[in-house]
Amino acid sequence: MSYCRQEGKDRIIFVTKEDHDTPSNAELIADDPNDPYEEQGLILPNGDINWNCPCLGGMASGPCGSQFKEAFSCFHYSKEEVKGSECIDNFRNMQECMQRYPELYPQEEDKESSSQGESSSGSDSAAPSDNSALISESDSTPAAASSDSTSPTDSQIAS
Repeated sequence: MSYCRQEGKDRIIFVTKEDHDTPSNAELIADDPNDPYEEQGLILPNGDINWNCPCLGGMASGPCGSQFKEAFSCFHYSKEEVKGSECIDNFRNMQECMQRYPELYPQEEDKESSSQGESSSGSDSAAPSDNSALISESDSTPAAASSDSTSPTDSQIAS
C-alpha cells in the first residue's frame, strides 16, 4: 500500500511494486516562458540578462551590484571583434569596488593563503607547500629527491 508523508517543504511518496506496474496517469504541463517565477537561467528567452539567476551568486545585488551589472551587460551585449574589449573600464570599476569590500569579495590570493594556513596547521605533512613547489620549479637546479638527504647530488655539485 502506498502512502505519502510531508517533511518540511518536501513531500515523500512511497509506492508499492504494484503501483509501478500500472502506467502513469500524470499529465505534463508545458513550461510557460512568460512565467515570472520559472527559473530561466542566466539569459532569458528574449536575450536579456536574468539578474535574479542564482548562478550569479548575489553579485548583482551586493554593494558593487551596479558596477557588476554594467560590466557584465557591456560584455554580454558586446559586438566587438574581441568580445568585451570595450568593457575594460567597466571591469576595472567593478574590481576597484570589490577591493573596497575585502570581507565580501575575497581576492584569490586571500582564499589560497587562508586555505594553506588551515591545511598546514591541521597536519604535519612532509609534502612541500605551494611556495616551495614554485621555488623549485623556477630554480634552475633540480630539487633533491628527499628532504632528509644530506649529501648533494651530482647535478647540484656541478652547478
